Amino acid sequence: MSNLGITTLATVAVVCTFLLLIRFDSKERGTRIGFFQRNGLAVGSYLVLAVGFWTIFTIIMPMMFMVDLSFHQKLPPSQVGGPNDLYTLRNYRFFLFGSATSTAQWNWLHLRSFFVTIGASLALTVVNFAICYPIAYYMAQSAPARKLRLVLLLLVIPYWVNDILRAFAFRILLADGGFVNKMLMASGLTSAPVDFLSNNTALFLALCYSHLLVMIFPLYNAIESQDHNQIEAARDLGAPWWHIHLFIVMPHAKPGIASGATLCFMLTAGAVATPLVLGGINSLWFTPIVYDRFYQLFDWPQGAAYALVLLLACIFFVLGVMKLSGLKLGEIAK
Repeated sequence: MSNLGITTLATVAVVCTFLLLIRFDSKERGTRIGFFQRNGLAVGSYLVLAVGFWTIFTIIMPMMFMVDLSFHQKLPPSQVGGPNDLYTLRNYRFFLFGSATSTAQWNWLHLRSFFVTIGASLALTVVNFAICYPIAYYMAQSAPARKLRLVLLLLVIPYWVNDILRAFAFRILLADGGFVNKMLMASGLTSAPVDFLSNNTALFLALCYSHLLVMIFPLYNAIESQDHNQIEAARDLGAPWWHIHLFIVMPHAKPGIASGATLCFMLTAGAVATPLVLGGINSLWFTPIVYDRFYQLFDWPQGAAYALVLLLACIFFVLGVMKLSGLKLGEIAK
C-alpha cells in the first residue's frame, strides 16, 4: 500500500476514534441542547465542515504522513513504493546512536542538542511566567481602563514586526560592535566586547521576548475572571501579598498558567528562524538540526523522525502540565 493510502486509513481511524470519544462523552452529559439546535443548521454545518477540513487536512493528515514517512529510509524517487521501500527503525536508531547499523555508541551530539533544547525551553517558560505574571495581574486587577488600553497597545505594537526582522534586530543590538557592547564599554563595565552570540545570551533573550504575548494573554484572561472582592477580603484579613498571589490568585489562574506555559514551551522548542539567525558557533538548538535533515541532506524520512521526537517531547510536556495542575485538556483552553 502506498504512503498516501496508509495516511488516509490512519486519518480515517483517528477521526473515527475522535467521533466515538465525543459520542461516549455526550452520553455522560445527559440531556443537553444539541449542537445544531443551539447554533442552527446553517451555522452548525459551516462550523462542522470548516473545523473538520482544517483539522483533517492541515493537522491530522500531515501528521499521519510524517509518522509513516519516519519509518522509511531515504531512497531514490524511482524506488519509492517499490520492493526496497520497507518499514525500518533506522532513522530513530540514527538519532540515538548516530548510525543506522551500529549501536556501539550514543549519538551524543544530537542527544545533547535535543536535551539542551528541552531544558532551555523549560527554563525560558519559567522566566516568561515570572516576567508576565506581574504584568497580567496589573492589567487584570489594578489598571484603570485607560491605562489598560495603553499597556495593550505597548504590548501588541512591537509584534507587528515579524520574527526574522526581530531576530536580526537582536543580532545588531548584541553584536560585538552593537549598541549594548558600546554602552558597556563606554560605562567602564567591560574593557572588551562581550560575545553575546556565542554564549547564547542573544538567542535566549530573543526567544524569551518572542513569546511574551502567548504567556501574558492567557494569564490576563484567567486573572481577569477572578472576583476582585476575594483579593480585597484576603487583604483585609491580613494576608501578606505573597500569600494572596500563591493561594488565591494563582489557583484561580491555573487554566491560564497551564495554557500559557504549554504554548510558550512548544513555540520555544519548535522555533527555527531565531536559532538560525542568533545561534552562535557554540549553539546547538535542535530545530536547525531537523531543518538540515530536510533541506541540506534532503533526507525527509530522517527529518520526519527527528521532528516526531520533538513533537513527542512537547506532548509529554503538555500531559505533565495537566497532571501537575490537575486540569483536563478542555480546561486549559478556557
